[in-house]
Amino acid sequence: MIISISGFAGQMAFSQEENHGLVKWLTFKEAQEEMKKQQKPLLIDIYTDWCGWCKHMMKTTYSDPNIASYINTYFYPVQFNAETHDTIEYNGEKYVNKSKEKKSPHDLAIKFLGQSLSYPSTIFVSNNYQFNLLSQGYLEVKKIEPLLVFTVEGAFRTSSYDDFSKHFNHTFTDTVFVKKKPKIYSFNEALALQKKKPKKIAVSIYTDFCNTCKVMNQTTFTDTTLASYLNKKYYLVEFNAQQDKSEIDFKGAKYANNGAGGFPFHALALALTRNNFVLPSIIFLDENLETLDVVSFYQTPEWTNKIAHYFGENEYKKLKWDEYLKKITPSVSK
Repeated sequence: MIISISGFAGQMAFSQEENHGLVKWLTFKEAQEEMKKQQKPLLIDIYTDWCGWCKHMMKTTYSDPNIASYINTYFYPVQFNAETHDTIEYNGEKYVNKSKEKKSPHDLAIKFLGQSLSYPSTIFVSNNYQFNLLSQGYLEVKKIEPLLVFTVEGAFRTSSYDDFSKHFNHTFTDTVFVKKKPKIYSFNEALALQKKKPKKIAVSIYTDFCNTCKVMNQTTFTDTTLASYLNKKYYLVEFNAQQDKSEIDFKGAKYANNGAGGFPFHALALALTRNNFVLPSIIFLDENLETLDVVSFYQTPEWTNKIAHYFGENEYKKLKWDEYLKKITPSVSK
């Protein structure tokens, strides 16, 4: 089991029902009303009464205490019978089932699935309905975990699911994945070295509970090409905003992890992210400790390598980011 809620999920008590598992399912109306109060992603389980794999997924995946607790905490979960004859309002539009036949698909099911009416199907919806990820077929625990994390922690903003799931599996299940560990420094060590031999600093801000942080630390920063380049051009700091208790003197101000102002992490993490604390984040600092950029959310090794070179080679002084991407992207001859 990869995902959990601070070790608490496995201790939760539920009354299991065969058709509902341990997930606290909502109707579309209930879920959308809750979204107006607090934004969370939707998880939509699309099933039919006759679908055996739908029932099996409810008995297994949705009856797993850790998975159910994660979904109940971070999603608004909806069970949707694809052959219901109820009128459903979704994202401001009303959908019906025009046919009177028992096994006819609902218009909303057709909207979600198109002509591929396969059950079970699961849709993950976020970013004010703009992000929609469809997964068709039975999802065991190991298959649904990266989908949940990808949606909840916003990795969809910066990566395709195929890329993310590959690195997720390298992190948590692939024991033979080849990687190169770069030189890692504490923040105070990097500042001390900076005085003797100035280099740029890359600060990876993470916490123990952030799954996309773990993926980046285990696969992005250990990518052979990127690790070698970081060792050459940067002091790489892995900064645990949750556990780091050191006092840090940064540019004449002292920062600590003491809960000041109600912020439950190291105060420097908030300052470095310009008061927009997002996990994970990479902060790029120049030789004078001036912030070059704050790169938030999960980043693939390939993309991080491009960003590191953009600043490491001082290309940012000559080219805008879009111009730099055009420069390094080979043109395709017609």
